[in-house]
Amino acid sequence: MDLLSDLKRLLPLAGSRLSADEPMAAHTSFRIGGPADIFFEPASDDEIILMASYCQERDIPLTILGNGSNILVADAGIRGVVIAIGEPMAGIIQQDDLVMAGAGTRLATLSSWAANHGLSGLEFASGIPGTLGGAILMNAGAYDHCMAEVMVLTEFLDEKLQVSAVVRQEHQFAYRSSIFERRCLIITRACLQLTPDEPQAIIARIADLNQRRRASQPLELPSAGSAFKRPAGYYASKLISDCGLKGCRIGDAQVSEKHAGFIVNVGKACATDTRRLFKYVRQVVADRTGVTLEPEVRFIGDWQHWEPDGDQG
Repeated sequence: MDLLSDLKRLLPLAGSRLSADEPMAAHTSFRIGGPADIFFEPASDDEIILMASYCQERDIPLTILGNGSNILVADAGIRGVVIAIGEPMAGIIQQDDLVMAGAGTRLATLSSWAANHGLSGLEFASGIPGTLGGAILMNAGAYDHCMAEVMVLTEFLDEKLQVSAVVRQEHQFAYRSSIFERRCLIITRACLQLTPDEPQAIIARIADLNQRRRASQPLELPSAGSAFKRPAGYYASKLISDCGLKGCRIGDAQVSEKHAGFIVNVGKACATDTRRLFKYVRQVVADRTGVTLEPEVRFIGDWQHWEPDGDQG
């Protein structure tokens, strides 16, 4: 029996949420990436546990994703099983100023929902394309605010697939980092504490931030958001721009002419060319400024023939 058939027997209610040879370009904001051997969108903790246990018992590689907004998937795709925690694990519940939401809830949806319910604190997140789970994992942020400011509790499955939780400081938040990035933990839902305010005032602040984004960022082109983390004491976009790299292109991967902190797909970019551009930008900036940029984008999948010396993209 092939793997897909076996998994359909294991998860008989999965239906179209379980597929084989799924093109990852359809599931990433970069619109780049080869096929996943198995692609699964769970609808519950129990389904995650069933799939993850199956993989652990058989040494099948397992990759956990959100909605693919901060990754570059290899042209060769992803071996094993991809669990994508998305819409089937969304949902929002409110109790006063506390909001519990599923890990698959889109961050922009949660920000809009909070505004309409008179809760402030997620305005910065209105234009971040990821899911709540992904945003917590990387402590996503914008405009001098980040997820760490609003997090109360996060529920997850630990390495043994046991339900657990962390509260406040236990998240170990740092710049674009958390305990979830450093360990193999699967976020399932989270509780946020927001601040009551007038809905119209919150909506106005969101509108202002979105206008600033549209004016300064290449939102009209596929990308993975900010390409590089902000180095201490510098802005990555300014370093890249000062090195004359705006518009630099390898294949259909290009340093945005609108905002040098973004690498965009201007046509049918492949993952190899895109990662080559990441590497080239890092080399030029390091050579000319002495600053080594660290990618904010994660390189996912079968990169076994890429950079045998282990150099980052």
